Amino acid sequence: MKILIDADGCPVVDLSIRLAKKAGIGAMIFCDSSHVFEREGVPTITVMKGWDAVDFELIKYIETGDIVVTQDYGLAAMALAKEGRAISQNGLVFTPANIDQLLASRHMAQKARKAKVRLKGPAKRILEDDVAFEMALKRLLPPHNIHQ
Repeated sequence: MKILIDADGCPVVDLSIRLAKKAGIGAMIFCDSSHVFEREGVPTITVMKGWDAVDFELIKYIETGDIVVTQDYGLAAMALAKEGRAISQNGLVFTPANIDQLLASRHMAQKARKAKVRLKGPAKRILEDDVAFEMALKRLLPPHNIHQ
């Protein structure tokens, strides 16, 4: 088991790495060439910029039981299809039970944007978002010392 982090625009990279280390598992960072991530002891895979380029590279590394940290519903769906698990930066655990509805809502939002409908963006990140993420990720990780 390892944690694969879709790091472009991800506010919980360091928190994910810290929890992986506490659980005694590996972590990997994935980003495009417009970002620089260097964390000691954590491999970083950097790909050229391009539509979903990071997602398609990350998906190559997923094995059964791995955890993907992403805010991208499409990547989460691909992770689930490969028998991985996925969690958003706000602690939403993606599951077979919720992914179809999330993908449908993404599709509707894309259609609305194409029709020039102005949609409200995400709320400003607050401390409670980090707390929710940490609690949800801890539930996905093996129990060794993680809950201490």
